[in-house]
Amino acid sequence: MQGMADPVLSLRDVAKSYPTAQGPVSVLAGVSLDLAPGESLALTGESGSGKSTLLHLAAGLDDADRGTIRVAGAELGRLGDAGRAALRRDAVGLVFQQLNLIASLDVAGNLAFQARLAGRHDPARIAALADRLGLGGLLDRYPEALSGGQQQRVAIGRALAAAPRVLLADEPTGSLDEATGDAVLGLMLELVAEAGAALVVATHSARLAARLGRVARLHDGRLAA
Repeated sequence: MQGMADPVLSLRDVAKSYPTAQGPVSVLAGVSLDLAPGESLALTGESGSGKSTLLHLAAGLDDADRGTIRVAGAELGRLGDAGRAALRRDAVGLVFQQLNLIASLDVAGNLAFQARLAGRHDPARIAALADRLGLGGLLDRYPEALSGGQQQRVAIGRALAAAPRVLLADEPTGSLDEATGDAVLGLMLELVAEAGAALVVATHSARLAARLGRVARLHDGRLAA
């Protein structure tokens, strides 16, 4: 919540616009938020409201035009590309709509990938996570042999396996049926709570948003609780 002494994710007056043939279009016009370890936030808003843009900025995948973003105590604006990549490796879990599974790795390899990069690979944790995600019998399969929903669960498991400080998820249950989506979101909430991590989920679903600790709506480039 606002005013926490040591937020793991903090945005202050963050603005972002994109160039078009008609001139710059403002997407974010001064967004501020704090998220403490263990907190979860649902980010809602219409398509094009800036939800994905906000997540990309928080992950250090794009630069803000204005404002300050801190992740796990590090100010992104003071980091170069290598520093941001290291921060993502060590402290940030990402589940975006483009799942980016590694085609040459089986499910077990994809689940372990981020944890290996972060130096936190734990085979027992990977196995337990796979079972909880319903992937225990699929560890030797490759992404092309999985359904869209199974691929989505692998992407979520890969992000969680490295025990991130912050998990950023863009429509993480979008390709899942309602029952599976509910179960996967419940598991995400359990796992980030166990790890004391912060969770931000961008979603169009008011039903799913209501399950998170806080809900904030993006409208006209700003956040409204």
